[in-house]
Amino acid sequence: MNGAPKTSSSPAPNRPASIGRGLALTAVGAAVGAAAAAWFGQRRIDYRQAAFTAGLRTGLERLRLAASPAVLDGTPRRRLRASGDLARTQTVEDLRAIAHARLPGFALEYLEGGSEQEASLARNLDAFAQWHFEPPVLVDVSGREVSTTLFGQPMAMPIAIAPTGLNALFWPHADTALAQAAADFGIPCAQSTMSNDRMEDVGRISGLRHWWQLYVFGPRQVCEALIARADAAGCEALIVTTGAQIYGNREWDRRNRLPSGNLDWRCRIDALLHPRWLASTVLEQGMPRFANVVDYVPRDRQAFFDSAFWIRAQMDQALSWETIARIRGMWPRKLVLKGLIGAEDAARALHAGVDAIILSNHGGRQLDWSASALDVLPATRQAVGSHLPLLVDGGVRRGTDVVKALALGADAVLIGRAALYGVAAGGRDGVRRALEILRDELRRDLGLLGVRSIAELGPHLLRRTKHDAGNA
Repeated sequence: MNGAPKTSSSPAPNRPASIGRGLALTAVGAAVGAAAAAWFGQRRIDYRQAAFTAGLRTGLERLRLAASPAVLDGTPRRRLRASGDLARTQTVEDLRAIAHARLPGFALEYLEGGSEQEASLARNLDAFAQWHFEPPVLVDVSGREVSTTLFGQPMAMPIAIAPTGLNALFWPHADTALAQAAADFGIPCAQSTMSNDRMEDVGRISGLRHWWQLYVFGPRQVCEALIARADAAGCEALIVTTGAQIYGNREWDRRNRLPSGNLDWRCRIDALLHPRWLASTVLEQGMPRFANVVDYVPRDRQAFFDSAFWIRAQMDQALSWETIARIRGMWPRKLVLKGLIGAEDAARALHAGVDAIILSNHGGRQLDWSASALDVLPATRQAVGSHLPLLVDGGVRRGTDVVKALALGADAVLIGRAALYGVAAGGRDGVRRALEILRDELRRDLGLLGVRSIAELGPHLLRRTKHDAGNA
């Protein structure tokens, strides 16, 4: 890179080199897929459901489906809805099942997997399972309100969509779909540096509370250019992510790849067995592009996998509190620090002039055996008092998860995988369904808890169990 980075207003689509060859392969894949669907499809779904609940995943995972105490020796037989009919989905887990049926294995691994032993991934779920409710009774809950405020602006519910990257792998223009659904529901949407739709295009969505998540990588002028673009796009908040300067050791994802980083032949064949996904992603939009940063990547490294690995290698491992101070001086609106797991860092962030903190272990994808956001939330709230909004992410799948986080001191939660299950199941409509499910659960749970508004939630409504849910 020479000189100041340049941006392109309309990057050319990155289609496969040979459309004819791709169409031929797709036709073969469609034929094979149709012939194998009846036998292979359900087998694949059952295998993945077993694989993703194996090993260390206890807690909430142990309490799902066949592990429920309502099921004895496999009866009654229970199955999540994987038919693709969004209107009949009852839970976020139903949307997850549809996503599992639609996506090829390598995309599922990217969506679901964590680092190393996936202990942090499991902990995010188990932490919620350690808290039980003590609801008061005989409370008039005929009128309940789930709205709240953040940064002085109203939120229809205390949920925001977390920043996630490479979403075009799940649905065409998934970043736009996530943002549109957020705008529909009156909640913020955070867009990742590694997203696939340009921030300027997402920022044009009417009514959107647009947040931009910043990875600090490459020469300083790259960071400065991204901040300036986020400012020009009218983003309400800038989220600086910490704890991700070194890429997490995601072993299961690497097992799908050759030493070059490209997918192995097993994954490519599996992709051909998913013609609907293939037609709507690779053939419809070409290989995904990191549209917001690809122009800062050397020209000979701008192919999809090459650019991803180049950016990963350029992450600023010298990121420090001095960097945060410099960014604070550049950014005129709300500055949010993401990735803190500890009260001491939260107190330092308060003095550094940030406007909010997101407690996060990055969905269990970075340092394994990290505490969950919920683990450190009460102490962090005590450390910063009422001076700083606290948001948490990781493992939020239910309205009760939202209630527990708010009762322990959070101002709002961010959903990552829950929103991605929706977008992978049905684009904008799927995200809307995920948000609708969470809103309805939240409203119902407040009533059952004897609470009429978000403001009435507090730790007095919770009791912590003495043992992990997996050993209860």
